[in-house]
Amino acid sequence: MLTRPSDTTRRILLEAAFEEIRIFGFQAASLSHILDKVDVTKGALYHHFPDKKALGYAVVEEIIKEMVIQEWVVPLAVGNPIDALLQTLQQEGCKLAEDKQFIGCPLSNLSQELSGIDEGFRHRIQQIYALWRQSISDAFQRGQIAHYVRTEIDTDAAAIFIIAAIEGCLNMAKNSNDARLLYQCGAGLAHYLGTLRFKPNP
Repeated sequence: MLTRPSDTTRRILLEAAFEEIRIFGFQAASLSHILDKVDVTKGALYHHFPDKKALGYAVVEEIIKEMVIQEWVVPLAVGNPIDALLQTLQQEGCKLAEDKQFIGCPLSNLSQELSGIDEGFRHRIQQIYALWRQSISDAFQRGQIAHYVRTEIDTDAAAIFIIAAIEGCLNMAKNSNDARLLYQCGAGLAHYLGTLRFKPNP
């Protein structure tokens, strides 16, 4: 019987755990369900993660954080940040349209479920939100210098509002199970982003 490298087994467990948590939430997630989905023994699971909480922390730190970085932070590294955000919004909207089970944002879901009852989750989630906010604020500051973004904009406040709008859109759409609400909310956010564009004096 072929054996997997330890790092591969760990990654398989993390990805399976992420899907389980994404659908059912952390507290209802079942280690037995996770193991049933992958060819991994319970002993191998506990070799990598001493308990369910450690597995959940790793999902936040290694799966969800990386998703936020790749989907929202990396695109802001160069060019016009307003265009980058609009493009990401469109791409994420298309992904959600293909998802047969609309279950919202994994980061927001875990924040609502666990931030008030587990300090470890709260701290890890807060760090991701802080990274996301800072990336938008920094990109807007660079955009102000490059005359992409209006110079009078408070970049920190704008970043907070944008993330709150994104998460709020996803939460409302999840609650109503209506993608149309998501698109309406997204259109409003796109309009707001348009108001941030730099306009040269005539």
